[in-house]
Amino acid sequence: MSKLIFKNSYINISPSEYLKYEFEKKGYLVQKISNTLEIENYSFIKREKIAPKLLYVRAFDKVYNPLMAIEVLRKLVKIYPEAKLCMIGPDKDGSLKKAEELVLKYNLLNNIEITGFLSKKEWHKKAEEYDIFINTTNLDNTPVSVIEAMALGLPVISTSVGGIPYLIENKEDGLLVAKNDVEKMVTCVISLIDGNHKNITINARKKVEKFGWEHLRTDWLKILN
Repeated sequence: MSKLIFKNSYINISPSEYLKYEFEKKGYLVQKISNTLEIENYSFIKREKIAPKLLYVRAFDKVYNPLMAIEVLRKLVKIYPEAKLCMIGPDKDGSLKKAEELVLKYNLLNNIEITGFLSKKEWHKKAEEYDIFINTTNLDNTPVSVIEAMALGLPVISTSVGGIPYLIENKEDGLLVAKNDVEKMVTCVISLIDGNHKNITINARKKVEKFGWEHLRTDWLKILN
């Protein structure tokens, strides 16, 4: 079925380097053109001093490993009692209940806020209150929420799975850790709080500005013409 569709196309367009690589391994002709981001709608905030205030914006689904975020918070609170975690996203598979049970078990009610689903505008506003974006996923492609966090000036710490290493260059425009590596993610949070990696947010913003239409329109016009 895939050959019937993709082998007969003039060109296959992939929004990510990850998918481009995987398709090319199967012998398909692929060009990468990123999804468009209306970058002018993303206000970049340069955080001069990083506090232990973490933001998670993914669904409550085991694929995205939301429980890892709570485990990170648990360890951080031992070092920074004032540490906060805000988790934004809908419940997909019952992971929300497990997360809430873990919060109670670890006595973290005063350190966490779970908002449920928020619109893009709402979570962007909420992001102004937080200093670090964490992405704990077990499997991923090119998540829009991570790209948006980079545009907003939040330093990103993510698991290095799927397409994430194609989006984030470790220590250049974000920080990467192994899947489910709670200890390493905590270490990265502490490193940011200590004032290390000062340029990653600027580099990340420059990278995602290339997702703007003015950068992508030429590629589309070449194909359409």
